[in-house]
Amino acid sequence: MILSAFAPLLRNAGLANLTRDTLLRMDPETAHGATITALRLGLAPQQEHKDPPELATTVCGLELKNPVGMAAGFDKNAEVPRPLALMGFGMVEIGTVTPRPQTGNPKPRLFRVAPADGVINRMGFNNEGHDAAFARLKGLRVPAALGVNIGANKDSEDFVADYVLGVKRFADLADYLTVNISSPNTPGLRNLQADEALTRLLDAVLSARAKAKTRVPVLLKIAPDLDETAMDAIARVILATDLDGLIVSNTTVSRDPVAGMENAGETGGLSGKPLFPLSTQRLAQMRQRVGTLPLVGVGGIHSPQTALTKIEAGANAIQLYSAMVFGGLDLLDRIKRGLVAGVRSAGKKNISELVGIKTDAWARGEGDVS
Repeated sequence: MILSAFAPLLRNAGLANLTRDTLLRMDPETAHGATITALRLGLAPQQEHKDPPELATTVCGLELKNPVGMAAGFDKNAEVPRPLALMGFGMVEIGTVTPRPQTGNPKPRLFRVAPADGVINRMGFNNEGHDAAFARLKGLRVPAALGVNIGANKDSEDFVADYVLGVKRFADLADYLTVNISSPNTPGLRNLQADEALTRLLDAVLSARAKAKTRVPVLLKIAPDLDETAMDAIARVILATDLDGLIVSNTTVSRDPVAGMENAGETGGLSGKPLFPLSTQRLAQMRQRVGTLPLVGVGGIHSPQTALTKIEAGANAIQLYSAMVFGGLDLLDRIKRGLVAGVRSAGKKNISELVGIKTDAWARGEGDVS
């Protein structure tokens, strides 16, 4: 294993320092693999105290100890959901997993846009497939809400059938499922966000869910690169179903926030700090369209203030990933402390009371993070 020889040193230094310093000097994909290995070795700090009651919330019927989750893409193969939960995440989403293993796109396929704290990836759903993820998760106790993000194989003749297979395989194992149709790195996948295609997909997925032993919540993950008409169509389709929620949003193909920077010309989806304004505006715009439907906000959260802002824009819960590349694993604790401070300074008792209080401003593009 990559880090086994250095385990005693890393236990003293802490994984957070490793992430901020050593890992940033590595090739990005190598660094990611090293982080997964370190977590598997038990080198991540564990949460010492229970989360304060201000952070307890319920999303899609799931009782969360806090509203902060690890987004899909970090633990693609369900290798470390338990260590992540023990760190203090309220939700842990593994995947994206596809029915059959696939290698993804050729390397290099992961790039830092360091001046902007951004990341561009064109991974292409590289993962070990349903069987491997299922074997790791079966019987595993994860002290957080466990999500399984399901996708379609690149060479599949029927993307919808692949999502149905994902529901059938993980519906009785996961606390929730995420239908990922918004990655820009599988050709044709985002076409499933269109009106008729989305109707067919959700009909098939939710019909498969209805046949499972338990009614697992199903969320849909959408792209930030949607115009008003597309958002209207998505809202119209999902409100006619019993879909449980939306995750807003995936990465963007836009390069406006990082134009001219190193690696900005690489093909793929942009995430990290530069994504925050766009993803937060789309979150607020979808909140306006779907009423009280649960929303998970993801994209560009990089500080306690941006985490709070995402909730004020309309998120019932939030997810992190790219920011931890630059901010370190202790970012989770800092964000939770910031959310508690935000609740108390507003004179409220619970984080749920702040959901959507600034939706309209963010939907108009007038939101501010100061």
